[in-house]
Amino acid sequence: MPAGLMIPARNMPSMIGSNGNISGFGSSSGLTLGQPNLMEAGHLHPLDMAPNTSESDIARIREDDFDSATKSGSDNPEGGSGDDQDPRPKKKRYHRHTQHQIQEMEAFFKECPHPDDKQRKELSRELGLEPLQVKFWFQNKRTQMKTQHERHENTQLRNENEKLRADNMRYREALGSASCPNCGGPTAIGEMSFDEHHLRLENARLREEIDRISAIAAKYVGKPVGNYPLLSSPVPSRSPLDLGVGSFGGQPGMAGEMYGGGDLLRSISGPNEADKPLIIEIAVAAMEELIRMAQMGEPLWMTSLDGNTTVFNEDEYIRTFPRVAPKPSNHFKCEASRESAVVIMNHINLVEILMDVNQWSTVFSGIVSRAMTLEVLSTGVAGNYNGALQVMTAEFQVPSPLVPTRESYYVRYCKQHIDGTWAVVDVSLDTLRPNPAPRSCQRRPSGCLIQEMPNGYSKVTWVEHVDVDERGVHNLYKQLVNSGNAFGAKRWVATLDRQCERLASALASNIPTGDVGVITNQEGRKSMLKLAERMVISFCAGVSASTTHTWTTLSGTGADDVRVMTRKSVDDPGRPPGIVLSAATSFWLPVPPKRVFEFLRDENSRNEWDILSNGGIVQEMAHIANGRDTGNCVSLLRVNSANSSQSNMLILQESCTDQTASFVIYAPVDIVAMNVVLNGSDPDYVALLPSGFAILPDGGGMGDSGSGGSLLTVAFQILVDSVPTAKLSLGSVATVNNLIACTVERIKAALSCDTA
Repeated sequence: MPAGLMIPARNMPSMIGSNGNISGFGSSSGLTLGQPNLMEAGHLHPLDMAPNTSESDIARIREDDFDSATKSGSDNPEGGSGDDQDPRPKKKRYHRHTQHQIQEMEAFFKECPHPDDKQRKELSRELGLEPLQVKFWFQNKRTQMKTQHERHENTQLRNENEKLRADNMRYREALGSASCPNCGGPTAIGEMSFDEHHLRLENARLREEIDRISAIAAKYVGKPVGNYPLLSSPVPSRSPLDLGVGSFGGQPGMAGEMYGGGDLLRSISGPNEADKPLIIEIAVAAMEELIRMAQMGEPLWMTSLDGNTTVFNEDEYIRTFPRVAPKPSNHFKCEASRESAVVIMNHINLVEILMDVNQWSTVFSGIVSRAMTLEVLSTGVAGNYNGALQVMTAEFQVPSPLVPTRESYYVRYCKQHIDGTWAVVDVSLDTLRPNPAPRSCQRRPSGCLIQEMPNGYSKVTWVEHVDVDERGVHNLYKQLVNSGNAFGAKRWVATLDRQCERLASALASNIPTGDVGVITNQEGRKSMLKLAERMVISFCAGVSASTTHTWTTLSGTGADDVRVMTRKSVDDPGRPPGIVLSAATSFWLPVPPKRVFEFLRDENSRNEWDILSNGGIVQEMAHIANGRDTGNCVSLLRVNSANSSQSNMLILQESCTDQTASFVIYAPVDIVAMNVVLNGSDPDYVALLPSGFAILPDGGGMGDSGSGGSLLTVAFQILVDSVPTAKLSLGSVATVNNLIACTVERIKAALSCDTA
């Protein structure tokens, strides 16, 4: 079986029709209204159909004992079965194909180089050949093409080798004429190596960094400070793929622009030159406070009655840190939480994720809707992030349009301490903000401590501490937000733990091959995970009450208000062009989040709520496990419609869950594009319109027991017109409103909790 093709799931019926084509695949988007099919059955590549030869064919071929003969082998009497090695005299029968037969098979080879048994039989009938003759012709043709490809690659490698040899000789000549940096005289080869030269440059750079950091420290302790340089160049960011963490968005230092929301963040300028020394002093003081808050116990952190959580003592905090700035107003409430966990990632990679805005906003896409680095004051020393200082702005979210986002303007400071522990701290700079705008969140020293553990693990202790105005939160979510778990440390740590497991899965090489439907091709796994990651980021960025979104509430929809917004998709290879209508609603269910999550992610119960499946059977064709919990996985589903006139479709789905939040996100995908992805190709040009569900606890029970109810957000993205300049019709809005309302009612009925 060729590498990268999907293994059909158990009990999956054949997708090959009697005419040799893949049948039943229609529109690539099950959520497109009035759009023509985006893929035709005749253009589809087979996923995995192993050829079979019947016993009667084998018997007949043994009697005939012939060899195929084409340009690639049929004209060569020595090609084929290798019977010329047999010492026994044997009369051989040679078959030379006609020019017409060769032309027909050449044309078929261009369309399908791996025909299955039915296609070979049909071709043999048309050309008057035996099926095995056709089979051997295609085998020889593939061998010929492979040989030509290898010959071309060998020529390229030979040319590159000659070029490297010439470069090597040129470097040797340059070293032979090198001069001594001290006396200016000639020096012999090997007197100063290439590595030694780089070490000298590195030492000079480190001396400059030490002088600058010394000046910063002198400023903090109150000694006179000279003019030290504050770097303004961005942090050299490695590709997120170096860590296996995907990136979305085309610009370095900018994330979350899926909905054109970059203008608001860009409107916030960096700090003034006069404020930079003060920013450094604020960051150093915040680092000291974070370390103390992460390490202190009672009375600052009191254990709850059940012994499972810690409660922040605000009065003790004010006594411990008497220089704390007062709250902006009486409407502001203190939220503080602390959580620890051991995650499967080494401390160096964790620090890099936190200090790279693209990687950070990707890993925490369910919490960070938008983020940008405004200015880098220090890149760190010794080739790492020790001492790195960045001024940033970010918007934090809960995946629901009913909870306002929290925008923050702050400095992020990273430091490695004497015991080897790394710390990353954030603290608001609202008092320094140019033209300060009304704000609802002030970020006190928050961040994490990272300790190295054996076998590539790390212990993370996270502290979240903010003063926030919660008056804009909808009543449905007030209990969850008031508990501190909507934006608190527990959610950050649970998300980090789950994402570290996802990364470990993406980098895993020892994939068991016995399970049906498991994708074992390493490059195919990475491409499919990257595509699913982009789908999740797009969904999370479009479901919150971000300040970049203009939600319109539809009147007369009952208790569960449906909010809609439109946007134009133009020149975006990751989305189909046209007018996209987004619709979302949130409601409460008296059912534990775990039960809701299992119901929505299970393909066997999908036809109970998915209207677009038309009651058809949903089958899992392939999947990738993303962690210890079986609910954390990426799946490729096929919907077999009960209506024979309705075409089948493929669905890419990612489900993820932890104690604080669960998601089931999916998007219809093109079968041809998915075959390309599973062969390891770049998935950035696969068009997606993700829809799905965000499941949060209602605040009544956050433990593993799964007690309490659920807050469910349903969100659809629908292409209502393929022309970006078209106007949105009221009929499209009504159709989407009916679709989402019907889906909600089906979910309530299926979970036996219809509140109507």
